[in-house]
Amino acid sequence: MTAIRYEKDSDGILVLTIDMPGQSANTMNAEFRSALQTTAERVTQEVDSLKGVIITSAKKTFFAGGDLNELISVGPDQAEPFFLMVQALKQHMRTIETLGIPVVAAINGAALGGGWEICLACHHRIALNEKSVQIGLPEVTLGLLPGGGGIVRTIRLLGLEKALPYLIEGKKLKAEDALKAGLVDALADDVDEMMTKAKNWILDHPKSKQPWDIKGFKIPGGTPSNPKVAQMLAIAPAMLRNKTKGCYPAPEAIMSATVEGSQVDFDTAQAIEARYFTELVTGQISKNMIGTFWFQLNEIKAGASRPNSIEKSTIKKLGVLGAGMMGAGIAYAAAISGIDVVLKDISEEQAEKGKQYSDTLLSKRVSRKRMSAEKKQQILDRILATDKADDLAGCDLIIEAVFEDSKLKANVTAEAEPKLADGGIFASNTSTIPISQLAEASAKPENYIGLHFFSPVDKMQLVEIITGDKTSDETLAKAFDFVLQINKTPIVVNDSRGFFTSRVFGTFVNEGIAMLGEGYSPASIENAAQLAGMPVGPLALIDEVSLTLVRHIRDQSKHDVESAGGHWDAHPAEAVIDTMLDTHQRKGKAAGEGFYQYPDKGKKYLWPELDRLFVNKEKAVNANLQDLIDRFLFIQSIETVRCIEEKVLTSVKDANIGSIFGIGYAPWTGGAIQYINQYGIQAFNRRAQALSNEHGSRFSPPTLLVDKAEKNEMF
Repeated sequence: MTAIRYEKDSDGILVLTIDMPGQSANTMNAEFRSALQTTAERVTQEVDSLKGVIITSAKKTFFAGGDLNELISVGPDQAEPFFLMVQALKQHMRTIETLGIPVVAAINGAALGGGWEICLACHHRIALNEKSVQIGLPEVTLGLLPGGGGIVRTIRLLGLEKALPYLIEGKKLKAEDALKAGLVDALADDVDEMMTKAKNWILDHPKSKQPWDIKGFKIPGGTPSNPKVAQMLAIAPAMLRNKTKGCYPAPEAIMSATVEGSQVDFDTAQAIEARYFTELVTGQISKNMIGTFWFQLNEIKAGASRPNSIEKSTIKKLGVLGAGMMGAGIAYAAAISGIDVVLKDISEEQAEKGKQYSDTLLSKRVSRKRMSAEKKQQILDRILATDKADDLAGCDLIIEAVFEDSKLKANVTAEAEPKLADGGIFASNTSTIPISQLAEASAKPENYIGLHFFSPVDKMQLVEIITGDKTSDETLAKAFDFVLQINKTPIVVNDSRGFFTSRVFGTFVNEGIAMLGEGYSPASIENAAQLAGMPVGPLALIDEVSLTLVRHIRDQSKHDVESAGGHWDAHPAEAVIDTMLDTHQRKGKAAGEGFYQYPDKGKKYLWPELDRLFVNKEKAVNANLQDLIDRFLFIQSIETVRCIEEKVLTSVKDANIGSIFGIGYAPWTGGAIQYINQYGIQAFNRRAQALSNEHGSRFSPPTLLVDKAEKNEMF
């Protein structure tokens, strides 16, 4: 069975149906490339008997793109044969594109990456007007660029200025939006209408060529020599570097291939694109991102960390205790996913204020025409704002999202837990307090679990599921299913103070504050964090969280550790935080004053007094930027290894996904553990030891890391 079915009708119209055998989706693998070559050769021989060609798919999706299993395995030593293979693939597409007869793409499902590049090689594109249809070139999100002609054709179709956002940002469009953007030429309501429209277009356009194959063609808007385009390109690289911080080669390669390819003929532009594509495919960063954002993320969503012997469940009624920012966000995420929510606080006024948060978010959707007013009201009607515990009766799941205080959490648990439906489970949204400790207030600790959401809940995709000592597999399975039900990404960790994400997050912000205490410039600290790939600097982050909350959590943790007979190791950051709070009353962003100043009008800026209070001029001037960058990345990876060593983490997948989605660990690395793998296990161990010698025992390589290094064995 061939990957491309070849069927000619009585009108002389050839339908090429892509149907990869043994696969749920079509991909650009060796089998497809062979079938495409055979098809191109046959069509060339039979072109005189053909009136046109329709390319469609037998799968639910049109075409899924490149074969990532293949791409992730291509090393630098295979660069030349890979480049030649890509050029050959593009030539077969080009052969069909230049037959001199009309070629139509009948897009019956999602056409992303290589799938959309096949469509771009057609003269006319018709898409089903269905929600499942997505169109775009998202390769940049995996550290790649469109290597099958996507750059070359998109800039010739739209022009440089309009094409760049689709290429550099990897935007995906619905069929209607693709029509408005000029990427799709027509829509159809069903497959029969789509195929009829395709055949009619062929009959109406017997002699068809791509615009760029017509003599005298000019790129819309002009080439870089056009003054308007030149003006845009003069600032574009600086704007791009400001976003990537030099950590992501793909966007910069896309811009280079776009600009260079717009100044040469089509075939030369194809070769330029293929060279940049080969450079990215054989590089390490694309492998980091493909491994984590595709393979590991999909394994997690498929239930890799879920007990597999338990039937799937759905939550119909959810209770949320506490209508502050976290509770309100959880209520919104559940209601928009079709779940009835009881949002409880100490007063109905407070609860209604929490419900207003959902109203505000939904109103934005309505104003942007992404939702109807009727739909908005339906979602709001699912949220009951109340101060009455009896309204929680019959909830399948209750999540407490009150202040980080063990006694308060125990009180709300005792009040609400009896209201659960039979088989219902109770969860805490705590970010640091051990679940086994909190479960002591529960009458059924086997039904108690942690569901740690991240702020703001409507934007943050991760939920950290924490199992206590007595949490049952049934409870874990129900919690896992709920996280997927509200379209979030679950990772599963075992109990520990701070669990995984809060522990690692703490090492990041504490390291930045410690650097300030050592005398480094606050601007250098913030810049080093972003150059490492972190989205925000540690001083800005702790302002967002608030210094008072950080100290409260620290004091609570210290009290719990010492009450249990343990020893609390003070961190160098603690003295800086105490000085900021006790001497200068700077509490953070909410108070308008923290490490940053927050004027009523204008952007925030670093508090100028930090230089006088903390900075050592000699140290600041002679700062080694790479040393600061390494400290940020290494301290988080080392703590992640400790979490694996202590069995808090049981999966490298959960470690990588959790570190990126939960705390913003540099995405280009593929995650906190993949950073170690790609750095080289032995080299990482040596560098960690050097950092320990210079900056303290917190950088000392854990035993697990030392053992792996001795065996030269990756995680």
